[in-house]
Amino acid sequence: MARRKKGRAVHGWLVVDKPAGMTSTSVVNKVRWAFNAQKAGHAGTLDPDATGVLAVALGEATKTVPFITDALKCYRFSVRFGQATNTDDAEGQVIAQSDARPSDEDILAALPQFEGDIMQVPPKFSAVKIDGERAYKLARDDEDFEIAARPLYVDELKFVERVDADHAIFEMVCGKGGYVRAIARDLGEALGCFGHVEWLRREWSGPWDVEEGVSLEEVEKLARTDEIDQLLRPVEEGLADLDEVTCTPEGATRLRNGNPGMVYPADGVEYGDEVWASFEGKPVAVGQYKAGELHPNRVFNL
Repeated sequence: MARRKKGRAVHGWLVVDKPAGMTSTSVVNKVRWAFNAQKAGHAGTLDPDATGVLAVALGEATKTVPFITDALKCYRFSVRFGQATNTDDAEGQVIAQSDARPSDEDILAALPQFEGDIMQVPPKFSAVKIDGERAYKLARDDEDFEIAARPLYVDELKFVERVDADHAIFEMVCGKGGYVRAIARDLGEALGCFGHVEWLRREWSGPWDVEEGVSLEEVEKLARTDEIDQLLRPVEEGLADLDEVTCTPEGATRLRNGNPGMVYPADGVEYGDEVWASFEGKPVAVGQYKAGELHPNRVFNL
């Protein structure tokens, strides 16, 4: 006999305005407990000292996590010039210093090399795996290792404000897998002065802005009450980057069983496109559109 899952079958997204000083996993665990949810996950890790949008998926919304992970995200952050740290942020130990400081013109001239399709080496204090071990664990143990550069798409890197000679604020819009700490490190090296992230805030992630986020205090206040479900956003918000098609009644039944099902034609949807299908206002499946049918690769049990 299959073991019964603990908790409620609750489905949807909770957009949290993550506070500093907590890991993303800790936030997910708090949310899962507050909702007494059977299943929870998040779409895109934030460093413990980072703040801003952390999208937490509950129940069937976890099936849409890859689409939010792949979506563009926006970060606002401060760079401290003149110091490199072993973690590439303010929590680390200073490992190099310089008296040089870039001019605003120097900064503006350096930014284009960090836009578009670039290669980025993640920080050594990161969750990247090296021969099965997390890089941050090897770094804490003073192991000598290298991390291979990885591709990253940076849609925009904007110089927002020069606070003083030592500090400047930037805004970056990028795809998945980007490390703002690595941008600060590499920008400091390009400017010949070293640099690290002083603070970092995720302003938006996919369809959600930080202004839509709820605080953990609010979550804790409503924990294990009927009112807490009012904080949830629909599962389909995680599919905002995909086109929607509508199932026929028979198609919905077939799709829910994991089989190709008939859908009604939709403007702009072409053969082979990845789309999501709804029936009576609820998501049924995600898959490929082929000649009037959806061939599912994810099916929702809602």
